[in-house]
Amino acid sequence: MSTGAVGYVRVSSEEQAKGGISLEMQATKIRAYCELNDLNLVELVADEGISAKDIEHRPGFLRCLEMLDNEQVDTLIVWRVDRAFRSTIDALTVRNTMERKGQTLISITDPVETSTASGKLQYGIKAVLNEYERDLISERTKAALEQKRANREKTGGVVPYGFRIASDGIHLEIDPEEAQVVALVLDLHEAGVSYRGIAKRLNQDGYTTKTGHPWNHRTVGRVFAVTLKWAA
Repeated sequence: MSTGAVGYVRVSSEEQAKGGISLEMQATKIRAYCELNDLNLVELVADEGISAKDIEHRPGFLRCLEMLDNEQVDTLIVWRVDRAFRSTIDALTVRNTMERKGQTLISITDPVETSTASGKLQYGIKAVLNEYERDLISERTKAALEQKRANREKTGGVVPYGFRIASDGIHLEIDPEEAQVVALVLDLHEAGVSYRGIAKRLNQDGYTTKTGHPWNHRTVGRVFAVTLKWAA
C-alpha cells in the first residue's frame, strides 16, 4: 500500500530573473496530478534560486531523499526531470536506490515513471540529455564571457583593479590613477618582492584597494590573476 508522495519543485536564479518556470506553476501541476491519480501528497518541497548541478547544495531535495530513506513516502514527483537532476550520476544513483526499495519517481511532463521498464529507459535517456544540456550551457557561457573579456566588457559585479566602466556603461577602460599602482605592483614583483611585501609598500604609500580597504597579499595576487588577464 502506498505511503504517499513527496513533490519537489525548483527554480534557478536565472529562471527567476527571466520570469520563467515558477515554483507555483510546478506546484499546481503536481497537486493536480496527485488529485487526478488519487495519490496522497504528504509534502511539497521547494528549492528556490538553486541550480540542479548537484544534490549536496539543495536542502529541499535532500529533504525529499530523507523522507524516501525513512520510508515516510514511497513516491517522488517532479514536474520535469531536470527540476531534480542535471547530473547523470545523481539521477541514476537516486533511481537505483529508490528501485531497491520499491519506490517510484514520477515526472509529469516527460512523462517518466520508473516503476515500468519503458519508464526506466526514458528516465536514463533524459538524465543523459539533461547533463549534456547543462554542459552545453556552461560551454556557451564560458565562451561568451571570454568574448566579453576580449572586448573589455563588464562581465559581473566587480570591476577589476586598474579599470573603470566606460561612459557607455558596458565596456571597460583603463583607470589612469589605478594603472599607475598596477605599474608599481609589476615593478616590485619584477624586483622579486613578495605579494605581502608589495601590499606593505602600497599601504605605506597610502594606496587603497578599489573598495577603500588596505592591501593584503590576496588583493595583490588578484592584480595578477584578474586585472592582467583582462589587460592581455
